[in-house]
Amino acid sequence: MDDPILTMEEREAINQGRWFSSLSPSLRHDILRCASVKRYADGEQIGARGDPAEQWIACARGSVRVSSTTLTGKQITLTYVEPGIWFGDVSMFDGDRRTHDTHAHGATTIVQVSRSDFERILKLHPELYEALIKLQARRVRLLFGMVEDLNTLPLRARLAKQLMLLARSYGSAHPQYPGETRIQLQLAQEELAQLLGASRQRVNQELKTMEREGVIRVEPSGLVLRDARALSSIADAEA
Repeated sequence: MDDPILTMEEREAINQGRWFSSLSPSLRHDILRCASVKRYADGEQIGARGDPAEQWIACARGSVRVSSTTLTGKQITLTYVEPGIWFGDVSMFDGDRRTHDTHAHGATTIVQVSRSDFERILKLHPELYEALIKLQARRVRLLFGMVEDLNTLPLRARLAKQLMLLARSYGSAHPQYPGETRIQLQLAQEELAQLLGASRQRVNQELKTMEREGVIRVEPSGLVLRDARALSSIADAEA
């Protein structure tokens, strides 16, 4: 069921987003003032490839899984959008249809701004143009880095870097073991393998090796980083 009001935690997640928090208070206010709130259960579809692009969207709680489907019908996960991250702005500019499917990963809340409101805000706040250009530049840099890693780094290093990224986005202090970080985003090994462009079997082998080395621990509720410094060393040593 849709709820027109963000909870305090959801609003805080949006406002603390690295990019969104850099905007002026008046711009942030106008964006959220016209945004509508939608809530989804785990696995519910948020958008489909080929849909008209009529909303600019941000994740406020949970996670949005972005995926594509191969010619054989297999669904491949490309990334997960964390709370505080906005997406869909490219289609707001070029007018093309959505290029990927999006689903809720866990109980998920999004806020969305209609195309007409997006265009109105751009006219009222020219600073949004520059902010979105910087956002796109950051995304391009990240994309080139991912392509470079895929072509130059062994799986062990790519896995270490991916785990560090997930810890920054979804990590929290372990309630029982001080100094350890639990990754709150629950991923099946197949989903983690898809993010790395590798097979589940190879990723499983690398996870077991890291667990034997005391770098991580695999718990029923997800992955735990036991030694962040060692994980960083793995990523750097294999580069």
